[in-house]
Amino acid sequence: MYRLLSKINGPDDLKKLDAEELTPLAEEVRAFLLETVTRTGGHLASNLGAVELTIALHYCFDSPKDKIIWDVGHQAYTHKILTGRRDSFHTQRCYKGISGFPKRSESPHDAFGVGHSSTSISAGLGMAVAHGLKEDDARIISVIGDGSLTGGMAFEALNQAGHLKKNLIVVLNDNEMSISKNVGALSSFISRKMTGGYYRSLKKEMEAVMANIPAIGGNILHFAKKAENSLKGFLTPGTLFEGLGFEYVGPIAGHDLPTLLGVLENVKRLEGPILLHVMTKKGKGYPPAETMPDKFHGVAPTRPASASPAKRPPPSYTSIFGDTMVKLGEVDPKVLAITAAMPDGTGLTPFAERFPDRFFDVGIAEQHALTFAAGLAVEGFRPVAAIYSTFTQRAYDQVFHDICLQKLPVTLALDRAGLVGDDGPTHHGSFDISYLRHLPELTVMAPKDENELQHMLKTALYSGRPMSLRYPRGAGFGVPLDQELQELPIGKGEILVDGGDLTIVAIGSTVHPALEAAAQLRQKGIFASVVNARFIKPIDSELILAQAKKTGCIVTVEENALLGGFGSAVLEVLSDAGLNTVRIKRIGIPDRFIEQGTQAQLRADLGLDAAGIAATCETFLKGESGTSPQLAVVK
Repeated sequence: MYRLLSKINGPDDLKKLDAEELTPLAEEVRAFLLETVTRTGGHLASNLGAVELTIALHYCFDSPKDKIIWDVGHQAYTHKILTGRRDSFHTQRCYKGISGFPKRSESPHDAFGVGHSSTSISAGLGMAVAHGLKEDDARIISVIGDGSLTGGMAFEALNQAGHLKKNLIVVLNDNEMSISKNVGALSSFISRKMTGGYYRSLKKEMEAVMANIPAIGGNILHFAKKAENSLKGFLTPGTLFEGLGFEYVGPIAGHDLPTLLGVLENVKRLEGPILLHVMTKKGKGYPPAETMPDKFHGVAPTRPASASPAKRPPPSYTSIFGDTMVKLGEVDPKVLAITAAMPDGTGLTPFAERFPDRFFDVGIAEQHALTFAAGLAVEGFRPVAAIYSTFTQRAYDQVFHDICLQKLPVTLALDRAGLVGDDGPTHHGSFDISYLRHLPELTVMAPKDENELQHMLKTALYSGRPMSLRYPRGAGFGVPLDQELQELPIGKGEILVDGGDLTIVAIGSTVHPALEAAAQLRQKGIFASVVNARFIKPIDSELILAQAKKTGCIVTVEENALLGGFGSAVLEVLSDAGLNTVRIKRIGIPDRFIEQGTQAQLRADLGLDAAGIAATCETFLKGESGTSPQLAVVK
C-alpha cells in the first residue's frame, strides 16, 4: 500500500526519489495520515493540508543542517513521518509514545520545540543570527500558519527580521483563503520568474545602468521601483511584508509540487529575509475535512468495531460553561464573551450564535484579549475571557497590570486547567494556581463539579472584582444541575464529610476523587473529613484552622504544581496561625514537566486518583512522609 513511503526513513531517502515520484508519495502520506490519525486521534485537517509543502521543504533543503521550524506543530505530522518516525507514528500523543508536537529530545530534525503558537519566526531569527555569527551556510526556514500569524509575537519577529536583514525564509502556509485557478497560475508564474537568477541579475544590471545616467538617472530609478512595487502590489498581497523589509514571494499553489520545488530552489539561493506565501487547503484529500475543517482540526480516537457501545459521558465542563454563558447573557446585556481563536474549544460558539454583537474572537492574541477585556470593564460591561490555562500564561503581565492593578471586574475562565492528557507538557494547565494566587485583588476559585461551575460563573460576573475560574478538560461527574443560579459566598469552603482521623482539603477536580478516597479509607477504619475548599484565594482560613485543630493531620489535593500551589496556601495559613504541631501532606504535580497520556493514566501515576489519594493518606497517617508547616516553609 505504501510503495514509496515504506522506503523513506529520513530526508536522505526522500532525495533519492525522482521529482515525478513526489506526487504519488504525497498521496501515500495522506492515506497514511488518514489511517493512523483517525485511529489514534490527533490533529488531522491541518496536516492533510501541509503534505506537499513538507515534502518539498525536505526535498529542497538539507535537514538537520538546515533548520525547519514549525509553528505550533499542528502541521508537522508529515515532517515526523519523513524524519524516521513512520513506524512509531501510531504512538503519537499516546502514553509513553512520541509527542504530537515537534520535540528537540525526540529527533535532531525537530529544530525547535513548540506547542504554543506564533514562536517560529522569533526562534528562526535567533538561529539565523547565530549561524551568521558562526559563519556557516545553514538555511533557516520558519513555517507559520495564517492563524499563528494573528499573534502579535509573530509581527514583533517580522519587524526585527526585516531590520536585521539576516538570511531567513518564512513560509506562510495560508489555508484560509482560496485562489482561483487563473490567479493562482499567474501568481505562481510571477513568483518563479521574480525569484529566478536571470530576472534578479537583470534587475541589478538595470538598476546600475539607470543610476549612472547623468542628471536624470536617480529619478528614472525611483520611478522604476515605484512601478515595480505597484505591479507587485496589484498582483500579490505582499505589500505589508515588503514594508517590513521582507522580499515577498507568492502566493503560490501549495499542492502543486513542481511549482513548490521550482520556487523553493530559487528562494534558497536568495539573500536576506524572504517571505514565501503558500496557499493550501485544510483537509486536502479527505472531503469531510475539506468541507468542515474546524470539525476535523482535532479528531478523537475511533472505537474498535467489535467494542460494545460506549456509555454516553456526562456533559463536559466546557459545554456547561458555554450553556451558562448563554443563560446569563439572556438576562444581562452587559455580559460579553472573548476568546483567542478558540470559540469551539472554549464552548462559546452557542453564545456567539445567540449574541454575535457581544462575542469577540481576537485571534491568537491572548495579551490583547485581556487588555481588550479590561477596556470593556472600564465602561461598565461584564467581560468573560475564556482561554485555556496553558495559553493564559502568555498574558501574565496583562492580568497583573491591566486587570488586577486597576481592580477591573474581568472574569478569567481558564479551561483545561490541570492535566489535559494527550497534548502533553505544552498544554497541561499545571501552573495557573501558582502564577495567579499571589496577585493582589484577584479572586481564584475552582468548582468541585459542573453544577458548582455554573454558580461560580455567576458569582464571578457579579462580584465587581477581578476573578479567575479554573476548570478541567473533559466530562463532568454527571451531577444534577440547579436551574436557579446562585452567588456563592466568596472565600468560603464547605465540609462534605466529617471525620476525626485526618482532613483532606481538596480543590476543584480533585474533590470527587477525595470523596471516593475517604470512602475507601472508611472501609479500613480510617475516618477522614473532606473539605471542598472552593476558593484558593481568599482561602477559608477559619475552616482550615478548625479542621487542623480537630484532626491534627491535613492532606491537601490539587491538580496543579505543588510549588506555590494550593497546598502551599494551606501551609501558609497553618504557619501564620502558629499551628506547628499539625502534620501536613501535599498531593499534586511535582516539580517536573508531565508527558502525554490519558488523564486517567497521568492522575494514577501522580497519585491524584481516588486510590492514590487513599494510599497516601493511609501511609501519612501511619507517620511516614509527614512534615510540619514550619519545616515545609523553611524548605
